Amino acid sequence: MPGTLVLAGLPIGQGDDAPPRLRTALEHAEIIAAEDTRRLRQFAARIGVRLGGASGARIVSYYDANERRRAEELVTDLRAGHDVLVVTDAGMPGVSDPGYRLVTACVDAGIPVTAIPGPSAVTTALVVSGLPTDRFCFEGFPPRKGLATRLAELADERRTMVFFESPHRLAATLAAMAAAFGADRRAAVCRELTKTYEEVRRAPLGDLAEWARGEVRGEVTVVVAGRTGAAGAAARGPADLAAAVAEREEAGVPRKQAIQEVARRLGLPKREVYDAVHR
Repeated sequence: MPGTLVLAGLPIGQGDDAPPRLRTALEHAEIIAAEDTRRLRQFAARIGVRLGGASGARIVSYYDANERRRAEELVTDLRAGHDVLVVTDAGMPGVSDPGYRLVTACVDAGIPVTAIPGPSAVTTALVVSGLPTDRFCFEGFPPRKGLATRLAELADERRTMVFFESPHRLAATLAAMAAAFGADRRAAVCRELTKTYEEVRRAPLGDLAEWARGEVRGEVTVVVAGRTGAAGAAARGPADLAAAVAEREEAGVPRKQAIQEVARRLGLPKREVYDAVHR
């Protein structure tokens, strides 16, 4: 029987956020594939866990540059019946971190894959941003090349958008977002989430771009509102609003509730959507 690939989410800041299952997995692991082996050992020492218990675990590096080669080696270990635990520096493997290539190789090989869930910067930033959480999308790191083109493709996105960004590129990215989405588009920059110097700055994109021209440090997650409010109203006439409500009704939502949902999603008064429907 093959072993099991276990993807383990590590805390994004506080070691105390480590769930009991993670501690147990680290203590009993045969093989641990870590994005940064040094940081993994530091994390384990901080939470008082001995990796692999008394017998010790075999710890190998697994990062962007060696992901393809290492994935092949780990699949061989798994085929031989050894369990493999995959961890990244913080958050969940495979979400803007190594892991996806290994998972697909295991799925193709019929090797069991499971996960130990943990804190995520994506959902943590989303819920503290103050922006709508009912519908959202994760866009990862904006591209270094073709940034304006990519943002232009997202200009009509109505879901709340979550991005990762490095501190030294933050100002330029926010300025590009302000140009593509509008300087008044609501957003939040979440820095060092759950850590000692956590900061959540909520403001229009234009203001955030100006603020970011100063020195910004730490891990950064950017949350941007979808095209709602004045921008959404300008693009939607009464016929569009009525069609949006009709779409929700076809899905089985009562009309009153459908009107409320459309109004909330677009940032419009319920009366405006109601009038559009009855017009």
